[in-house]
Amino acid sequence: MKKVFLLFFALLISSASFSQGILSLIGKSQNLFNQFSEDKFTEAYANFDATFQAKVTQDDLKSLWGKIGERFGKLDAVSVINSKTEGDFYTVIVEGKFTNDTQNFMIAYNKTEKIVGFFLQPKSTAAAYVAPAYADTTLYKEKEVYVKSADHNLVGLLTVPKNVTNYPVVVLVHGSGPSDMDETIGPNKPFKDLAAGLAAKGIASIRYVKRTMVYPNDFGGAFTVKEEVLDDALAAVALARTIPEVDKKQIYLLGHSLGGMLAPRLAMLAPDLNGVLLLAAPARSLTDLMVEQNKYGFALSKDTTQAGKLQLDSVIKMLDKTRITQLGAMKPDSNVLVLPASYLVDINNYNQVEVAKKLKQRIFIAQGGHDFQVSTTDYDLWNAALGKKKNVELKLYPSLNHLMSWQTEKGSMNQYSVPSSVSEELITDLVNWIKAK
Repeated sequence: MKKVFLLFFALLISSASFSQGILSLIGKSQNLFNQFSEDKFTEAYANFDATFQAKVTQDDLKSLWGKIGERFGKLDAVSVINSKTEGDFYTVIVEGKFTNDTQNFMIAYNKTEKIVGFFLQPKSTAAAYVAPAYADTTLYKEKEVYVKSADHNLVGLLTVPKNVTNYPVVVLVHGSGPSDMDETIGPNKPFKDLAAGLAAKGIASIRYVKRTMVYPNDFGGAFTVKEEVLDDALAAVALARTIPEVDKKQIYLLGHSLGGMLAPRLAMLAPDLNGVLLLAAPARSLTDLMVEQNKYGFALSKDTTQAGKLQLDSVIKMLDKTRITQLGAMKPDSNVLVLPASYLVDINNYNQVEVAKKLKQRIFIAQGGHDFQVSTTDYDLWNAALGKKKNVELKLYPSLNHLMSWQTEKGSMNQYSVPSSVSEELITDLVNWIKAK
């Protein structure tokens, strides 16, 4: 079975008082499916509580997994997509991608972190993607392309305006974790929206499947953002230069979230880029961001118990381990809260704000006021450092969230289960900025 690159960038703690917290339960859930796929049923069975074992034997569990295999095929990958408190229990929702279909499972843990329930979930009736009104398909067309870097070949889409030549092109760079070319989360597809909105107004784009989704085995040992993001983004920029109809003096890169954080670094590596656009881009370290996210999640839970406060303190102490800036005696592939030490040393020695100060290219920075993953604290830091530079334009959109869609409040991850398109106001601003040259 393929290893899974965990989405670590947006972890939010639970208010439940578990000994190792959400990080431990995510790891246990991943390991359970690894054991199933490797026929290690004795080890897998040991994860279950005695009350469960009294009703379900090890042979029963093996038989159940066999029937799942007959129905869905071989397990290719798993990812944790949700988790929450259910009374005295904690549930983790795992998505299993099989050769024949995709199936979600719910795993219920008790306070000793033993499994008391293992269920196949009914097929989701969640809302489907809704194309925004500005996605006028009569104004643009799409063509399959491939972003090639080293031994990797990533499928993508080139979206171009119809009946236009010598047009600008924007390369779209994802946030953290595995992602498809549309940066899909629930029924929302921010990159699909951006591509359609830009093309309808005369600007082409390239978007592609992120390497962490297609080649998860590459991320089982030591790696950095070079392998996760940089190499493929630079390959996409190189691809943009080969498109005959593209205005070679108007090649831009748009980074969202982690992609925005790395955009200044990419601009340094590709000095012929004419500009970079940073959407919901952190100005701080990943550790600072995760600490803030966990504090915000804890505040939302309205847990006033001493146990809850102690758990928050425990999580923050664990997160502090990710502040490393040199390996020392550690091996590059040493696991530090699901990320290799090599990754953390690399990203912690990168100061995106200082790099951006040195750029000669144009910079556009956009931030949503209702973003609970990257807050306006980051926007204020960008503004303080770059606000007076002639090559920089910044804009705060008070009602937009992390996906750059309109919301009535700051809210939580539940927003991502409701269809909401990228703001047309934002797209118009992006277009005007690009065309202003």
